[in-house]
Amino acid sequence: MVQQVLYRALVSTKWLAESVRAGRLGPGLRVLDASWYSPGTREARKEYLERHVPGASFFDIEECRDRASPYEMMLPSKAGFADYVGSLGISNDTHVVVYDGDTSGSFYAPRVWWMFRVFGHRTVSVLNGGFRNWLKEGHPVTSEPSRPEPAVFKATLDRSLLKTYEQVLENLESKRFQLVDSRAQGRYLGTQPEPDAVGLDSGHIQGSINMPFMDFLMEDGFEKSPEELRAMFEAKKVDLAKPIIATCRKGVTACHIALAAYLCGKPDVAIYDGSWFEWFHRAPPETRVSQGKGGKA
Repeated sequence: MVQQVLYRALVSTKWLAESVRAGRLGPGLRVLDASWYSPGTREARKEYLERHVPGASFFDIEECRDRASPYEMMLPSKAGFADYVGSLGISNDTHVVVYDGDTSGSFYAPRVWWMFRVFGHRTVSVLNGGFRNWLKEGHPVTSEPSRPEPAVFKATLDRSLLKTYEQVLENLESKRFQLVDSRAQGRYLGTQPEPDAVGLDSGHIQGSINMPFMDFLMEDGFEKSPEELRAMFEAKKVDLAKPIIATCRKGVTACHIALAAYLCGKPDVAIYDGSWFEWFHRAPPETRVSQGKGGKA
């Protein structure tokens, strides 16, 4: 396992409330609301405009992605990411805190945490407990949109944290990486459908291990302790001393696996960005495992 001093991946609601109260938000500390919801459920930007952490900007994951890709939520280019976060007042010297408004406590925030890290930014944290607990604890909110002074962000792609279809395909033979899937068990097994999906059956990549991302969170929306997280990896026979690739449907909840491992002292979990959506459309049928539809997805 890599021995290095890791930047804190989580900050508490109490710490952020004190930072807001002390007027620390600015070029050195930026807060992002990274909420996203399935179409027809909730409207993330509308909710941000109604109430958010004072000083927070809205991080629109629909804007900050590769919109030319046929696959879901793929990473933007280095230049695209740099321009987007620079417009939010974020430079390479900024501590970024990310949260979302999901009822689980955290859903999309770890994806944005990983996006900053894959583009070379170390000083990024997730708000532990999310906006759900910020509200529950009575911390201040505002409807006033933030207008940060634009900054210059220089992005460098850390390829060790990102895996492609070709690399995952090669890994089926080499087995150098453990492949861990963060989707709910039914979707992984192929016994439950993929939500909001047309032409996408459920199932999983051959050889992958299932660790549903919701299991990393406590019922109150806070992240489980490193000791509990380590025991979860051990129970699934996932060795934190060896390389891991995390996957899901579109590279979002896979980032919860990366975050959980990071909290256990392992900062090098790579994300298969295309995940099941790309795999289903590109991979040989025998590598798509499902308990539905006669055993293949």
